[in-house]
Amino acid sequence: MKTIIATLVIVSLLAGLGTALFIYSGVYDVSASTPHSRLLEKILEKTMHASIERRARDIQVPDLDSDELTLAGINDFEAMCVGCHGAPGKEPGPAGQGLNPPAPKLGESAAHMDPAELFWVTKNGIKMTGMPAWGATHGDEELWPVVALLTALPQLDAEAYAALKHRAKGMGHHAHDEPAAGGKMHTENDDNKRAATADRSEPEPEPEPEPEHDHNAHSH
Repeated sequence: MKTIIATLVIVSLLAGLGTALFIYSGVYDVSASTPHSRLLEKILEKTMHASIERRARDIQVPDLDSDELTLAGINDFEAMCVGCHGAPGKEPGPAGQGLNPPAPKLGESAAHMDPAELFWVTKNGIKMTGMPAWGATHGDEELWPVVALLTALPQLDAEAYAALKHRAKGMGHHAHDEPAAGGKMHTENDDNKRAATADRSEPEPEPEPEPEHDHNAHSH
């Protein structure tokens, strides 16, 4: 019995030492340009799906069949999701193309995830993937329209998506976020920054020189 315990202790110490050497050696490539190994990818994928399913069980899903809710969600989806995930007829933006692991196509994700799971991911994000927790800046009532749009994505091609977006003008939390020239989002903050820059760029008037003292003007 003592021999078995001693063996387990030695194995544990060696495993700990090996792990420490691996961590501090820098041999593992953490660059986003290098994909995970197939084994690690499978482990992370299974862990992620099990975690989402467990935490989404008790979420109460509202009625998402409302056409108005879907229309409200597409502008929010454009502002929050398309840059990384793309959309029917749209490729992801530069940031999305550089993510590792790549952001999934949400039409495919929505086909095998239920609305509660989609909501949980949208609200809480996923660690080490680039998926943000939108719940940090958006309330639940602002996220459910996005989920309503997500549930409709599997049935939308590029033409149907564009038609839906055209119908949704003026709807949703991000309805008035229009990309400015060069793909940047134009916001009120930009106007304030430009105004401040303009104020700083105006030269301050130079002080008028003081008149020189004329000694000849006085009699001594």
